[in-house]
Amino acid sequence: MACDPQITAAQLLDLARGAGTRIATAESCTGGLVIAELTEVAGSSSMVECGFVTYSNAAKQQMLGVKADTLATYGAVSEQVAVEMATGALERSNADLTVSITGIAGPGPSEHKPEGRVCFAIAQKGRHTAGETQDFGAQGRSAVRRASVDHALSMLAKALT
Repeated sequence: MACDPQITAAQLLDLARGAGTRIATAESCTGGLVIAELTEVAGSSSMVECGFVTYSNAAKQQMLGVKADTLATYGAVSEQVAVEMATGALERSNADLTVSITGIAGPGPSEHKPEGRVCFAIAQKGRHTAGETQDFGAQGRSAVRRASVDHALSMLAKALT
């Protein structure tokens, strides 16, 4: 189940501005859609730090410090990898808050995980990094990616309130 209520990127950035919080993203299956939505908002540069698009496992390791052992043990689509992605983005940027996304947008499932399964994590300075999994179902690539963006924005908003 996705976080409710739905929040827009502009509303999220207003919350971040009020909290004096800079945001970064670490995205895989969304391919940068979250950071694109945030930077679509005029004035976003004051609250948006950066976005890491780490589609391959090698990129997750090189850019975010995801451990090879974590990938081998749990797979790229796992809360464990999402947590390491979010933590890596926090450590490798000047952001105060990061969200990560890794999943199977489709079409079709992977060998061990269903289409529409997406794992997320939130990392925030001074707080425990938390991961979660959402099963959006086999609703098609675009719909899964859109649902993932919406959920990520909601998670960020929740972390700011």
